[in-house]
Amino acid sequence: MFENKTLLITGGTGSFGNAVAKRFLDTEIKEIRIFSRDEKKQDDMRKEYNNSKLKFYLGDVRDAASIQNAMYGVDYVFHAAALKQVPSCEFFPIEAVKTNILGTDNVLSVAIENKVKKVICLSTDKAAYPINAMGISKAMMEKVFVAKSRVVDTEKTLICGTRYGNVMASRGSVIPLFLEQIKSNKPLTITNPEMTRFLMSLEEAVELVIFAFKNAKAGDIMVQKSPASTVGDLALALKELFNVENEIQIIGTRHGEKMFETLLTKEEAFVAEEYNNYFCVPSDTRDLYYEKYFSEGNAEIEKVAEYNSNNTKRLTLYEVKQKLLQLDYIQEELALWEKRKY
Repeated sequence: MFENKTLLITGGTGSFGNAVAKRFLDTEIKEIRIFSRDEKKQDDMRKEYNNSKLKFYLGDVRDAASIQNAMYGVDYVFHAAALKQVPSCEFFPIEAVKTNILGTDNVLSVAIENKVKKVICLSTDKAAYPINAMGISKAMMEKVFVAKSRVVDTEKTLICGTRYGNVMASRGSVIPLFLEQIKSNKPLTITNPEMTRFLMSLEEAVELVIFAFKNAKAGDIMVQKSPASTVGDLALALKELFNVENEIQIIGTRHGEKMFETLLTKEEAFVAEEYNNYFCVPSDTRDLYYEKYFSEGNAEIEKVAEYNSNNTKRLTLYEVKQKLLQLDYIQEELALWEKRKY
């Protein structure tokens, strides 16, 4: 699919961009363009991979002109640039709007102008029934790309998206925090041990995007079926893997945080199509004939349940440990931990 093609990844210095680089650089892809505003991370990435297929473009999705410089000759775009930290977005919501909503509109407009073949926008479970500024901004991001997909000529540019839950060990997530606390011999701080979260590896996140690339139609949101764990079990699993006795300290649910996350709302679950390990939420193709919105309903929708981290497959403590051991990050940290002990 990507043979002799040029791929642009916005926010490409993050965890997802690095995972894509590892997945694609040894293939017949022509070029991977990393677009981000962080020159230090770009330099780190340049040195780490030392690969002529990897090109770096400094810019910000808030600035359409800077995107234009990176978009010439691009075949496909993975749009991953976003403000993702819940507390930061709570305190600076307009910044989340500028990056996650207006930035997405800039990326899509420039991609359409340059006749990019496919654009895949990455979203999050926090966009479903959002309660915080980060989730609300990502929900609006989804509305933006779905709306854009309706008006663009899909023969020239196809726009779709993916939505996934917590990516294990990604930057700023809870697993690196727990490991830092373990290494510092500090208590593991847990908001609520019964809080549940979907568990997904970076490799699975990349595979979801590739699945969307192969199968999604304009405006579709592709979702991977994912297992979940309680936060308490996640902490216990790490304690057992690293054979430590750190205290667990319960700090309570934080501002803007849910007890469980939703990957499909009830309304989306009602229309979703299933593909083995994936769901596809097709875009609403109704036009602005408002009568359809107010006079036509469907009582069956009330019989459908949302798909969330409380009703998906719940991993046992043993299964959580096995899932953690599949991560290169955990294997590397365990090896360093063994050396440290001796």
